[in-house]
Amino acid sequence: MPHLDEKLELILAEVIRRNAGEPEFHQAVREVLESLGRVVAKRPDFFDDALIERICEPERQIIFRVPWIDDAGKVQINRAFRVQFNSALGPYKGGIRFHPSVNVGIIKFLGFEQTFKNALTGMPIGGGKGGSDFDPKGKSDREIMRFCQSFMLELHRHIGEYTDVPAGDIGVGGREIGYMFGQYKRLSNRYEAGVLTGKALFYGGSRARTEATGYGNTYFVQSMLGTKGTSFDGKKVVVSGSGNVAIYTVEKVTSFGGKVIAMSDSSGYIVDENGIDLKLVKELKEVRRARISEYLRIKGDGKGVYFVKAGDGSIWDVACDVAMPSATQNELTGRDAKTLVKNGVIAVGEGANMPSTPDAVRVFQEAGVMFAPGKAANAGGVATSALEMQQNASRDSWSFEQTEGRLATIMKNIHDTCYATADEYGVPGDYVSGANIAGFVKVAEAMRALGVI
Repeated sequence: MPHLDEKLELILAEVIRRNAGEPEFHQAVREVLESLGRVVAKRPDFFDDALIERICEPERQIIFRVPWIDDAGKVQINRAFRVQFNSALGPYKGGIRFHPSVNVGIIKFLGFEQTFKNALTGMPIGGGKGGSDFDPKGKSDREIMRFCQSFMLELHRHIGEYTDVPAGDIGVGGREIGYMFGQYKRLSNRYEAGVLTGKALFYGGSRARTEATGYGNTYFVQSMLGTKGTSFDGKKVVVSGSGNVAIYTVEKVTSFGGKVIAMSDSSGYIVDENGIDLKLVKELKEVRRARISEYLRIKGDGKGVYFVKAGDGSIWDVACDVAMPSATQNELTGRDAKTLVKNGVIAVGEGANMPSTPDAVRVFQEAGVMFAPGKAANAGGVATSALEMQQNASRDSWSFEQTEGRLATIMKNIHDTCYATADEYGVPGDYVSGANIAGFVKVAEAMRALGVI
């Protein structure tokens, strides 16, 4: 485990004490603090005015109940959260997640990560995150609408285009954003298009937003591969997940000449040695809302196509050149990382938020595998959300090509910033340190300028 400066160790111990039972948040804070030793050695003034302690403490945490009535007429109760973590650079910005695993610790970890991710984009946005332990799986459209309306009944008091701008995340797509925006409009009696991002095109959404996180991760990894004189062309790639991020990662990797051979969902993973049929995956996931195992039933011909049930193996057992974890936090373990290294992986790009455990990151770094951390590599989603805010503010709508062009430039800049910062602080090629240091310094300088607030 990397050595922490004594003062940073004390800060971490206090964070753990004050936030008991929140291991994901502890993990996220430790991962950032482990990168700051070289920074505070150069800039001990960052210890002044409890600056680091303030960065680790959310500005506001909102917890509320969400009562709603299911199709059987039974009252259901869920718990919901919005953690407004840091607004030094702009209004809070970050997604809403609907998943049974959601709790305050997970939302805090996501909000903490979001703060630095948003700083890296160069856009004027702070960090926040929200969600509920509501599970949209198996629910009717009417049930989801009633839940979203009840959720927004409380949340609307705490958001606004100059205050806090939520978006989607796991379990929250265009359907859910639409229901929430409609309820916000009804409650506020104004058409404040910039209050939510991830909207459909016909009522203020941005082209390329759906594709942005997956495309952005692919652009980042392509730049990272370029530092070694190579690219995706001809590479075998494994992408975990089969949601929005994974689907558009596959699409962009394929356009760069890579061949994606495996994808997954909570039921297991599918392997197609001929290259994943993305059109079929889109049909299964975006239209039918089916399990990935259906791919085998439709496509399976015994020629390099097979399915492995969850619990019977890991998608990371599949040999590949590039791994792109795009499902959820801590999905890629130290054991998985050792398997990938043994099988010859050369690069890993995190499409999800913190999908690799600390042990996995250590294995990759010790093996010299290029590793792109989520707070840098998956920043394309929130960057394009900020572009959506720009379009809403100017009552404008950009073409897909214009928006994707901006996204490509932003991701190249994020890569180059992380690369240059790692080099400046004596850890060349360490994108984890580069991302953490660059994001931290930007937020810290802004907080210092604004005074002790």
